[in-house]
Amino acid sequence: MAALRFTPGGVAAKHFAVQHGSGLRVFTIQAVVRRGLATAKPPSSLFAPLDTFPDRHIGPDNAEAAFMLSKLGYDSMDAFVDQAVPPKVRVSSDAITDDQISPLSEFELFYRAKDLGNANKPFKSYIGMGYHNAVVPPVILRNVMENPAWYTQYTPYQPEIAQGRLESLVNFQTMVMSLTSMDIANCSLLDEATAAAEGMVMAFVATSQKKKTFFVDDGVLPQTLGVLRTRAKGSGIRLVVGDASSALGDEALRSDLCGVLVQYPDVNGNIKDFGHLAESVHAAGALVIVATDLLALTMLKPPGEWGADIVLGNSARFGVPVGYGGPHAAFFACTDKLKRKMPGRIIGRSRDVTGKPAYRLALQTREQHIRREKATSNICTSQALLANMAAMYTVYHGPHGLRRIANKVHGLTQLLKVIVESYGFRTTNLAFFDTLTLDVTGAAPDSSVVHAAATAAGINLRPVDSKHVGITLDESVGPVDFLRIANAFAASVKAPTVTLENVPATDSAVAVPQDLFRTSAYLPHSVFNKHHSETEMLRYIHHLQSKDLSLVHSMTPLGSCTMKLNSTSSMIPLTWPEFGSVHPFAPKDQVRGYSKIIAELESDLCKITGFHACSLQPNSGAAGEYAGLSVIRAYHEARNESHRDICLIPVSAHGTNPASAVMAGLKVVPVKSLQDGSLDLEDLQSKAEKHKDRLAAFMITYPSTFGVFEDGVTDACKIIHDNGGQVYLDGANLNAQIGLTNPATCGGDVCHMNLHKTFAIPHGGGGPGMGPICVAEHLSPFLPSHPVIPTGGDKAIDAVAAAPYGSASILLISWAYIKMLGGQGLADSSKIALLSANYMAHRLSGHYSLRYNNVNGRVAHELLIDFAEFDKAAGLKVSDFAKRLQDYGFHPPTVSWPISTCMLIEPTESESLEEIDRFCDAMIKIREEAEEIISGKQPRDNNVLKNAPHPMSVIAVSDAEWNRPYSRQTAAYPVPWLQEKKFWPTVSRVDDAYGDLNLICDCPSVEETAHPDA
Repeated sequence: MAALRFTPGGVAAKHFAVQHGSGLRVFTIQAVVRRGLATAKPPSSLFAPLDTFPDRHIGPDNAEAAFMLSKLGYDSMDAFVDQAVPPKVRVSSDAITDDQISPLSEFELFYRAKDLGNANKPFKSYIGMGYHNAVVPPVILRNVMENPAWYTQYTPYQPEIAQGRLESLVNFQTMVMSLTSMDIANCSLLDEATAAAEGMVMAFVATSQKKKTFFVDDGVLPQTLGVLRTRAKGSGIRLVVGDASSALGDEALRSDLCGVLVQYPDVNGNIKDFGHLAESVHAAGALVIVATDLLALTMLKPPGEWGADIVLGNSARFGVPVGYGGPHAAFFACTDKLKRKMPGRIIGRSRDVTGKPAYRLALQTREQHIRREKATSNICTSQALLANMAAMYTVYHGPHGLRRIANKVHGLTQLLKVIVESYGFRTTNLAFFDTLTLDVTGAAPDSSVVHAAATAAGINLRPVDSKHVGITLDESVGPVDFLRIANAFAASVKAPTVTLENVPATDSAVAVPQDLFRTSAYLPHSVFNKHHSETEMLRYIHHLQSKDLSLVHSMTPLGSCTMKLNSTSSMIPLTWPEFGSVHPFAPKDQVRGYSKIIAELESDLCKITGFHACSLQPNSGAAGEYAGLSVIRAYHEARNESHRDICLIPVSAHGTNPASAVMAGLKVVPVKSLQDGSLDLEDLQSKAEKHKDRLAAFMITYPSTFGVFEDGVTDACKIIHDNGGQVYLDGANLNAQIGLTNPATCGGDVCHMNLHKTFAIPHGGGGPGMGPICVAEHLSPFLPSHPVIPTGGDKAIDAVAAAPYGSASILLISWAYIKMLGGQGLADSSKIALLSANYMAHRLSGHYSLRYNNVNGRVAHELLIDFAEFDKAAGLKVSDFAKRLQDYGFHPPTVSWPISTCMLIEPTESESLEEIDRFCDAMIKIREEAEEIISGKQPRDNNVLKNAPHPMSVIAVSDAEWNRPYSRQTAAYPVPWLQEKKFWPTVSRVDDAYGDLNLICDCPSVEETAHPDA
């Protein structure tokens, strides 16, 4: 799309009619801005690209944009923006242009990504440390990871149109529960280190925060320890590291002990019996937390059988690319007594109103939005797409397939041990699964000789120290790989070459202590024992996919979620091995392509936000909040003002804000909003002055979660700065700002960006996400570090994620998105996002009550519609309207947030005028249906809204069973276009209360799935 500037004079206007929605519309638009087949203006030369990305990404073409402007009373985009965005926060029109960020066409981006991928050296890493070379079954790679019907889904808050991914996530939970032998599991966390931090806090909370010592065994992964240090500091927990088997004899330590974390197997590959340790920890009134490996648990006695209270780890070796550190789905399981304190999302079995079984999010769903600063976790995004991949991997292989893989990995590790020991290397861990730590002193001068030989063979081993090296094998190791590994060791001691013909025999006994060998069965459920051919697996994947509404069907207008196009061109590089097979701890000289992409993305994000420096480490929006606030705390401490611990947060803030503040060790003080939804500056001034000696930070979302650019944001930031605090600007709504304003201009000191919103990383059915932070220059020294790969500033806080760059592989998507749009395309996207929301507000006016707008009657990129009037008039709740929208083939907007009676609607720039009108037509038709209830034509308790949604099973009942005062036609096909394109919910309205009262979070048992005649 050309730059969106519409001027009425100078060019002959052309009138034309278009069949649009339910009627004929006449457009008046300048001929020069009519869209061609691929570009909005003629190419500048024969060699100019025709595959420019803005025209593919931005839904409304120039004619549609002009039409929307005319309906709002404007003859130019500039005039409209001037009334939507306050002048005092506007940046100059040349702040974000193609001069700052030069656009690439889709093919240009493809070849640039190829060049950068080739700049990453194709080494094979056997570093381990929680990361493995996974083998992704092609049927899962193509039909889940690369399938927009899976990756463009939203978090399944609307279970009636999400039964497919809910079933798959239950498979994930069941897999984790079965392999760990624990009572309950959630449906993923951000990474293993974050999961360990959540476990630590659970242990702390379990003692009512009275016992403050948390012990970490010295076999725990170093990246986990780094994240624990950050979290412990904010929570006031004393972290002690050492040998857990011997240290707990200290009575002073035991008396203050809340929990112990051990790794099983540990970072060096050791397999230790922690059974007696568990008894000792429990005797001290503390919890045992175990980080483990799911594949190893097919051979090892599961932690649930020897006393673990919490079990966690990384599921990525179950078919998820290592991807330079992620995204990966961490797993988290616990005992039954801890289930209501478990962080993250849990999927439970419930039933719909007809009694049909149905899955739903249970218990902690959106806990932070309800409990705010009293929430025990700020977890909002999980890793649903990656959890689904791991679940599908388990379904595909089944219990016997997993055991075959484990046997192969273990057998190859045993064989390698025999070979290297014949050269004089000594294995320091005699009990192992897939990892060896080798003492090199009997074979080589020092470890550098071994690493040099490995490097020459294109292999990375784990650096330990000058006397030791580590190696971890995995499923990907074939004969060629194994010989390359063995011969690297041979070369380091100048031994003869190993061939398949002279490979020595190995002892058939496994290298697992007999009393730690698994004897219990696992994964007996039907779903894990039937889909092992590709034909069956393909059909199962598509069966689940068919139950879920996603962006492949229709717009998903969720406010504060920015469900825009996730372009194919930006997704393609993600699964290339040049990016997907890179270990996060690979040497820097092997990842020059990744380094270039990361540097360019950091630079572009700084240009967009107006800030000085960036950290890409936080791997969710909530993690970004936590990181930003931790940076602010470190800044105050460096100025000898560690007493500053008050965080002012508006009551309208995103629910994770207060939870993140508490995690960072801050005390939350709420700030009021005025009747018009804007921030109460008098209340802010009063509280800032009251707490000026302790004021640390102020968190504000801009535009506000009420869907308006507030005039007073710069005044609010000045109040905070005048009283010694720093401003955290939540970037959840950054999609409304680019090229128009920015967080620095608004007065912020730090902001996070949701790359899975503004910068087009797919939501994946509930993750992955990314939440990098940008900061002003004075905060840049405090950006997060990492214990393995150096990152951050010279006064850096400890790590906030397991990997140095968070979920690094999906940074490619946002990098590509920015590069293909260029500066002008980014700015145009924000303008169209604002325009589409205001056009939608215009169309729905007169039918629904718009809760907030600015003094010019304008909203920002989203609008808040209030349904309170319908409760009194017809007994209808906002949820009734939401469920009825499902019958029209739409995912409902955000429901009951930020106000319980409202819907927050965000169309994004990617939706065409036709789709926007189709949604508005649906909303208007539902309003007519509500009017029939208000007027008494339809009963209050048995009507088309209260009974919504209407799945096929309900429509297909017999005439005798159809007991509703409206026709099947009205229920299923209320508007004509549904007869051509209809998405069917698969269950009726789900009973939430039943699901929480009868919490079941695993797959049906063999008996439950048996045929009735069996």
